[in-house]
Formats: sequence, structure tokens, C-alpha cells
Amino acid sequence: MGEKANLTSETEGQSPRLKFVPQAQIQRVLQAELKPLDRAAILADLFRINALYMISQAGSGHIGSSFSCLDILTYLWTIEMKHPNRPEESEFDLFFSSKGHDSPAVYAAMTGLGRLDFELIHELRRLGGLPGHPDVSTPGIVTNTGSLGMGVAKARGMIIAARLNKKKARAFVITGDGELQEGQIWESLQPTANGGFGEITLIVDHNKIQSDTWVKDVSDLGDLEAKFRAFGWETARCDGHDFAQIEAVFTRFRGITNKPKVLIADTRKGQGVSFMQMLTTTEDGTYYKFHSGAPSHMHYAEAFEELETSLRGKMQTGGAQALSAALDFSEADQRPRPAPQNPQKLIAAYGDELVRLAAKHPELVALDADLVLDTGLIPFSRQYPERFIECGIAEQDMVSTAGGLALMGKLPIVHSFACFLSTRPNEQIYNNATEKTKIIYVGSLAGLLPAGPGHSHQSVRDISCLGAVPGLTLIEPCNEQETRLALRWAVEESKESVYIRLVSIPSETPFELPADYALVPGRGVTLRPGRDALVFAYGPTMLAPACRAAEALAGENVSVQVVNFPWLNRVDTHWLKSALDGIATVLILDDHLRDQGLGEKLTAALAEQGLADGRRIVRKGLTDTPLCGRNDEILAHYRFDPASLAEDIKRAISGASGNAI
Repeated sequence: MGEKANLTSETEGQSPRLKFVPQAQIQRVLQAELKPLDRAAILADLFRINALYMISQAGSGHIGSSFSCLDILTYLWTIEMKHPNRPEESEFDLFFSSKGHDSPAVYAAMTGLGRLDFELIHELRRLGGLPGHPDVSTPGIVTNTGSLGMGVAKARGMIIAARLNKKKARAFVITGDGELQEGQIWESLQPTANGGFGEITLIVDHNKIQSDTWVKDVSDLGDLEAKFRAFGWETARCDGHDFAQIEAVFTRFRGITNKPKVLIADTRKGQGVSFMQMLTTTEDGTYYKFHSGAPSHMHYAEAFEELETSLRGKMQTGGAQALSAALDFSEADQRPRPAPQNPQKLIAAYGDELVRLAAKHPELVALDADLVLDTGLIPFSRQYPERFIECGIAEQDMVSTAGGLALMGKLPIVHSFACFLSTRPNEQIYNNATEKTKIIYVGSLAGLLPAGPGHSHQSVRDISCLGAVPGLTLIEPCNEQETRLALRWAVEESKESVYIRLVSIPSETPFELPADYALVPGRGVTLRPGRDALVFAYGPTMLAPACRAAEALAGENVSVQVVNFPWLNRVDTHWLKSALDGIATVLILDDHLRDQGLGEKLTAALAEQGLADGRRIVRKGLTDTPLCGRNDEILAHYRFDPASLAEDIKRAISGASGNAI
């Protein structure tokens, strides 16, 4: 679930040459005279090497859960889904991963087996390449995943459609064990059994580690076999890395056609690389280091060496000595990844300020949704363990728990990724609001960036989802200073509930707030004066290029005022009127979909106050599902880079653009 900062340090020195298995080598294994299970074991390690390459080249991805499921995945695609004794001579098979974090594994197998253009292994998380989480825009991907818990229901819908079309089909779905904390999974089990959906096989990648730590320490799953049986599913369990055991289960499953099946596959996160299978103890505690991100140069080299040794060993024992002797790898330079200079780290500032405030406010309680490494809550959890609640991957439960705490006089701070916090428990947030209690919600990983994970994790609709909740003020700080001020204001000054929207990635901020700056609801602050146009923006992702664009335009004698407006659903109309004095052109930048974002809020306020007449007002934001790619190329694609913004500002001043760009 988490999207940690890259594990690779940008200052480690010379980047290594990255190695991958070329398609010709994979074809030799596919064409060799080998026993099917031996071939599958060899292919799985070939695919691990290529998944390692893809994640290292991209600079991010989910290694642990990719490696844990690759043996199951390889068995499905090379044996089970090609088996001549498929039940009722099924006309076609469907496969997808519900967890979605294992997309590098899926892509490595698809490219290796010729289901995707092999050259795409170089384009993971790049614009026009392979998305960070599965997307139907990629050939062979049947459904979008990455938002957890939807897999069984999606599969049931597909099989219902096949039945209606008089087609015989099977669906194989992989889910994570941490994913089983999502309530929708359990909602979907009973109707799938009631409908006799024997076409569906669920495989639980039971690697026992979720984003940060052991599943049993977050929300113990108990007796999984008994639970699935109680729902009416045929249940089996085996070592998910033992191909003979895997085959035995699927051989039995082929004979069961009257009810859905589930294989609980005991796997190891990071399988194939010893140090990726363990939790790591640091000064921050004991956590799993390889859920997301990219390995360091040292870890890459060590992982490759282990995988190559394993691969050659399997070739030797599998009767493929000639393949081992001829095994060769292709190499590619690791692409440089732009790193921000002197970045502001809003999450760290938030976490530090939270600890400070907790010392003064014993009523403060923090709740987390299996993202403690990403949300800045480790210092709080260490300092105040009795006031820290790890809720697991269960956002609705977490928000309702916060509601109960608030009703009993506590001040809950609820933190998750913005894309999940604003949507999954939206009804629970509204319910809490109707009780007139005060709760602080913190949604990180907010906005267009980072763009690498893809649209399931790019939160560009949370303002619209939460902006109309009664008694909920939305605010997005632009730097560390304003992050501290926002949290302090939410805890100590606001009478209402607050949603703080945080950018997670380290961000360059070529601006400073005034030394005496204080947050006043509905009011912004000028970061750069100007007379020809006024640009409203919020957060570092939009304010940084806006300030740079204004600086560039100053060299062309175009004077642009840039205003930081952190209030996403509150407008002080008196302040707004004074801020617009003498300004004829206004641009509003949204790190969000253009509709229902700050642009609409400000435009409505201008219209209601009669301030729109005679002014050109331009709203700029996204108009469709955001694309995946490297951060700089995505900003340029959407014309949020400084050069494009400068052009759009000049177009607006000249009257060449409409009211939305």
C-alpha cells in the first residue's frame, strides 16, 4: 500500500550498470526440453532478475511483493492456464492481481512470455510506458488495481458477464494477506460462494508482511482456512514456492466446479534475496525495508548476485546445464534521476510538530492505516505508544474509531494516503461531521506527484470529495514552516474538523513565507509581487513552478504576482477583493482535477462578489485521470513546468486562452 521515498541514495556515487535477461535467453528456456515444473522454476528467477532491473531503473516499485508471488504467477501462466484438462474445456482464462503492488512481477512475466513488447521493461513508471500499478491501457491487463480489496468482486462480475454471453471462462486472482484487512474482501466472499462461482480461484500471497511490518502485529488474520471455509469456499494451503505442491493444489482444484476455490500460499516477501525477506531494525524501530522504493546500489548488486546463483543452481538441478553455461545478461546504464536541491520535507516537519503538540495536549491520539513509515508517525508512536493506534489497511474502521474517540473527548489525528482517506471512509467522515465533534484528518501523498505509482495513488479528487463536508476545513501547506503552522492551527485554534493535505515527496521551494506569516482562514499571502497577472496556487508542487515562471517572465518585462492560497474550501471575500486591486488577469492553479478544485471555489467567490466582471479568470488543472511517469515529464506533459506555465500566463494576459487551460 505504501509508496516510500526511493531507497536509493542520490549521493552514493557512480551508478552501477544494471543487468537484465534478454528475450533470446528466455526463449531458449521456453524452447528447451525440460520438465514443466523445472522450466517454471527457472523462468521465475529469470523474471525476478528482470523485475529487479525494472524497479532499479525506474527508481521505485514494490520488490518484496513482486518477488513473493512470482512462483505462483509463473506456474499459472506457463502451466495451469495452458493445461489441456481445464474444466469443461474453458474457452478462456482471466488473470489479474488484486493487490496491484506486484505489477513489476506481472510485467516481467508478460514481457518474457511475449504477452507484451519486451522493450517495455525499460519503461516502468515512465510516461507512455508501464504504469506503476496495473491499468487496462496496457495490453493484457484486464482491470485496474492498486486500490485494495476489489479483486473478488471484479472477478465475479467478469464471470457473470461470461455466463450471460454463454462463454466458459475461469478467473484467477492474486490478493495480498495485508489486503485481507479491507472490508470489501469479506463482503465479496459470501455472494461468490452463494452463486456457485467455481470458475473463480483466489490465491492469497500469504507472505505475512504488509507495508511496514508483520501482518500479525497489525491485525492478525487468525485461522484463514477456517474463515474461508465458513464462507463456503473450497480451501487449500501450500508452500507458495514449491512448484510440486502448487501443482498438487491446482490438480485438485480442476475437479471442483461448483464453488469458488482459495489457495492460501505461504510465501516469503522478497523471495530469492535473503536480506529482502527480513525486517530491518534501525533507530526508528523494526520495519520491512523493501515494500516499496528502489534498492541502493549496494543492495542491487547483492540481490543480483543471489538471484544469479539461484538461477544457475536451478538450471543445474533441472537438467539445463547447457543453458547455464550459455547464460548471459544484457546491460544498461541506470538513468539519472533528478533530485531536488535543498528540498523541504513536509512529512518530517509534520511528524516533528505532532510530537511537540502532543506534549501539550494529552487528549491528542494518532491513528494510522499501515503507513507509519510514510506518514511521519514513527516519532509519535515511539514517544506516545499508548496514544498511537495502528488500524491496518482498514480506513473505514479507522475513521469510525476516530469518531468514537472524539465523542469521548479525545482529539484524533487520522492519517493515511489522501487517495484512500478521502474516498473509502467518505461516509464515515460525513457521519463524524454530523456529530459536531472535532477530528483532524491528514492526507499525504496528495496531488499529481509522485506520478510513478499511477492514478490509484495520485490523489487529484480529494478536494472535491471532502470540500463540501459540513464543518470540515481543507488546507494544504506549501513548505515545512506552513506545515507546522497548519497542524498547530488545526489543533489549537480551529473550532471545526480539519483536513490537512500534504505533499509527501521532498520538494524544492524557491520562495519563502514572510517572517511574521500567520494563517488566517480564507486569506493568502503574496510570495512575489506583480501587476500584469495574479497566480493563485497552493502546495509546493504548484507554487514552485509558478514562482519560477514569474521569475522568467520578469526578464521579459511581464510582472506576475504569485499568491500562496492554502485554504482549499474557505475564502475571505474582503481579503480577496483587496488582493485583486488593479489586477486584470487571474490564473488559478489546481494540483487536482480542474473541476471541483480551488479554481471553482475562487471563481464562484469572485462571481458572487461581482469581482469577475472585466477580469480574465483562467482555471488550470487536470481534466482526466492522471498519467503515470517520472515527475518532471508529467509536470511538463500537463504544462505545469515553469516554461509551459510562463507561456500560459502570457496567453492569458493577451486574451488568447479561454477560461480553462
